[in-house]
Amino acid sequence: MSTTADLLKRAAELFPDEVVTQAHVRHFDLPLGAGRFALITLDNGHDHTKPTTLGPQSLAHFDAAIDQVEKEAADGEIVGVGVTGKPFIFAVGADLKGVELLGSHEDALAIGKGGHDVFKRLSQLAVPTFAYYNGAAMGGGVEIGLHCSYRTVSAALPAFSLPEVFLGLVPGWGGCTLLPNLIGADKAVSVIIENSLNQNKQLKGAQVYELGIADALFEGADFLEQSLIWTAAVLKGEIAVDRPVIDRGEGWDQAVAKGRFIADSKVHGAAPAAYRALDIIAAAKNGDLQQGYDAEDQALADLIMSGELRSGIYAFNLVQKRGKRPAGAPDKNLARPVTKVGVVGAGLMASQLALLFLRRLEVPVVLTDIDQERVDKGVGYVHAEIDKLLGKGRINQDKANRLKALVTGVLDKAEGFADADFVIEAVFEEIGVKQQVFAEVEAVAPAHAILATNTSSLSVTEMASKLKNPERVVGFHFFNPVAVLPLLEIVRGEQTDDASLATAFAVAKKLKKTAVLVKDAPAFVVNRILTRFMGEIQNVIDEGTPVPVAEKAVEPLGLPMSPLVLLELVGPAIGLHVSETLNRAFPERFTVSPNLKAVVEAGKRGFYVYDSGKPELDPEVAALLKQGDVVLTEEQVRARVLDAVAQEIGLMLKEGVVAEAQDIDLCLITGAGWPFHLGGITPYLDREGVSARVNGARFLAPGLASVPA
Repeated sequence: MSTTADLLKRAAELFPDEVVTQAHVRHFDLPLGAGRFALITLDNGHDHTKPTTLGPQSLAHFDAAIDQVEKEAADGEIVGVGVTGKPFIFAVGADLKGVELLGSHEDALAIGKGGHDVFKRLSQLAVPTFAYYNGAAMGGGVEIGLHCSYRTVSAALPAFSLPEVFLGLVPGWGGCTLLPNLIGADKAVSVIIENSLNQNKQLKGAQVYELGIADALFEGADFLEQSLIWTAAVLKGEIAVDRPVIDRGEGWDQAVAKGRFIADSKVHGAAPAAYRALDIIAAAKNGDLQQGYDAEDQALADLIMSGELRSGIYAFNLVQKRGKRPAGAPDKNLARPVTKVGVVGAGLMASQLALLFLRRLEVPVVLTDIDQERVDKGVGYVHAEIDKLLGKGRINQDKANRLKALVTGVLDKAEGFADADFVIEAVFEEIGVKQQVFAEVEAVAPAHAILATNTSSLSVTEMASKLKNPERVVGFHFFNPVAVLPLLEIVRGEQTDDASLATAFAVAKKLKKTAVLVKDAPAFVVNRILTRFMGEIQNVIDEGTPVPVAEKAVEPLGLPMSPLVLLELVGPAIGLHVSETLNRAFPERFTVSPNLKAVVEAGKRGFYVYDSGKPELDPEVAALLKQGDVVLTEEQVRARVLDAVAQEIGLMLKEGVVAEAQDIDLCLITGAGWPFHLGGITPYLDREGVSARVNGARFLAPGLASVPA
């Protein structure tokens, strides 16, 4: 039978490039005369910008440290063992780069068992063990602490989570088994399932304490010192840690049922991780830890060898790496400074943009519109949002006053924009209107000023075509709500120069947006794919398929909302406008739905009413629908929709709309909230055989978002 050392050695051979975390042991006398203590510090030798991870060699180092303290404990040389991390970081879990390299179920099982075997030893030492969560703790980092007798947490800790389900895994080194046994199934389901599926929501130090995961909370400045004083008091019996009695009856079952409801509403059964985690939590009710660990090992191995996990890691890498180094962006040294921003328009979108530029750039921002009432309303919106930030304690009074003073509104563009370096328009989506606005801005703005358009589908080249300096016009397409969705499609017109483009990318970075370079093609990336996707749904409805069947057909994708609910969010009129734009460009593939036109002309805001709390087809909309007699099944609808999307992505890549398929996925994840477990869309189309069926080839090389061959 393989020993832990054998398992970890085998795993380490598969992953020679691991950034290895050392486990340094030092000894000292605790305060209050409590005795000799051993402290293990996890440290990969880098600063906090390279967080400590736990690959196979790192686990082997931790195992060796436990060998040492185990002997000391058995020999009566120490009274306790603590584990902490380097400054600002406790440990952020398994090294995903290593997980990607695993090519067999046996290797995947070795990683699960290796972690369990090492961490379990903490709970089996002859002395009490303490975890000091001094900084960011995620996944396996959190689980180290769960194996200890006691835990303290820093009030300054910014991020604490078990994010595995978000990526397509389960907390597999004790998390699914130990957490519900520590804090109860209901709270554990919130941390493991709900937070993960809510865009990987993080907990702060105080929340970790309130949930009962940590036994004590101390300020960041002297966190370790206070933790050690507390440790001494616990060991001397001066502090007794009381933990609540866990409800192992109906409450546990209800918590698991709640978890299944959350998983169904988020992924609709389309990704297995949440359900595997819930099965383990359900079984952990009997308190049999070893049974739980064995189930975690199996789940981990099965999921590591699944396409969903590989897509999840691929998506994670897109957002964390490619999203920070945009493909095709010009040399950042060409960017010009931006010391003042102009916003043309003062409606809701323009006001949201003004607020974003103001908060991130902290430079003067001036809004203009066609009358004083609109201008005042736009400035008033920004002021009200700043007051909300102040009320929530996100900014102090000084900062609020300073930000308010930086935002102004004027009617005269010459007065507002004469010294602006960056002017963005957010006016009516009509080419003539936008051309006129840019002509007016060009006449008064400095020669170096960037002229940016927030158009969602119109040609940036055409917009710039009548200007003296078309090279400084750039597409800067945000997604609604601006504060929430990270994507920014940066569109290069035919004459846009490198300096203007570089400035646009530099501004995007300061705005903390994920910028993707896009060719000036109709509707760019997200709107073109979504319009083709929605268009096919509308086509099958127009032809005769009932609305519920068409909607339910794409549920297995696990999208954040159904197509017609999304249409409601976008606005049927905008959806119609984009479909008309694309129909003019590509009439053979993009249709204009007569039913959608009728809904817009009737002034309806969507297809549904919510009188019962659930979406139900609006009877007035139902009366407007004129359908044919071709009724498709859910499977037929899904196949048709996916074929259409695969065809469109293939054509976009051929046209060079973006550099690679990875950029399509990055856009859908960050601009439309498409799930990590799909990897955006292209890994799913590859996995389901749609890409090969429609285009004759995969979008991605084997092993990129799939298990290595």
